[in-house]
Amino acid sequence: MPRIIAITNQKGGVGKTTTAVNLASTLAHAGSRVLLVDMDPQGNATGGCGISVHQLEASVYDVLLGAGKMGDIVCKTGFGFMVVPSHPDLAGAQVELESLPNKDLRLKQALDGILPDYGFVLIDCAPTLNILTINALAAATEVLVPVQCEYYALEGLSNLIRTIDLVRQRLNPGLKTAGLVRTMHDVRTSLSIEVSEQLGEHFPNSLYRTIIPRNVRLAEAPSYGKPILEYDRGCSGSKAYVALASEVLRRDPSSHNTPQEGIG
Repeated sequence: MPRIIAITNQKGGVGKTTTAVNLASTLAHAGSRVLLVDMDPQGNATGGCGISVHQLEASVYDVLLGAGKMGDIVCKTGFGFMVVPSHPDLAGAQVELESLPNKDLRLKQALDGILPDYGFVLIDCAPTLNILTINALAAATEVLVPVQCEYYALEGLSNLIRTIDLVRQRLNPGLKTAGLVRTMHDVRTSLSIEVSEQLGEHFPNSLYRTIIPRNVRLAEAPSYGKPILEYDRGCSGSKAYVALASEVLRRDPSSHNTPQEGIG
């Protein structure tokens, strides 16, 4: 059984897709068989892997609605991992899924047939708590939460934690917390340092040691359709995601639970 990690935060612009793409790349580079599932209608993870959403014949949208099989839409990248692509049509699935049976389990059921092929399945979620995110959490074994080291970093985390708890109670009792990852950290600003320390105080048992820096090369890589490891292996962003992948590989998710401290 692979580790299925939903990468989510209801706040946008926190480095969620950047983390999904680059963690997929670095885990694959470390020798893991990795599948990246793009569950965001914006399709940024798909584009960040060099795949044009406008040239797709089918996407995860078709699979969720029962018009295709997951194994038939998996795309090969040139970076050692596979991708289930998204498409803007996925935005409509939020309404269309409501009338379908097992609406919250469509992704889990679609993935079941291909799981033996992979060691890791990473799910890039949309920056909102909707039915697509519920599907991702219901299919996952773990949740990884990128948190931006800027003002309002804790905003919305309490809602996300409550959602994870509800999914655990009603749909996925085995769901664990992989951890929180500090992103867009700028050592030149006191705010980044203060927020990083604050997160450490609130979530001492759930915080990854690796901190993802604010890095120009990391921001440029998606426009070239490449993970940072392929775009600039020597930059600080690349080194940080290599370190994060190493930490993910070492960490035992069974020892973690949903963080509760200090944000009630």
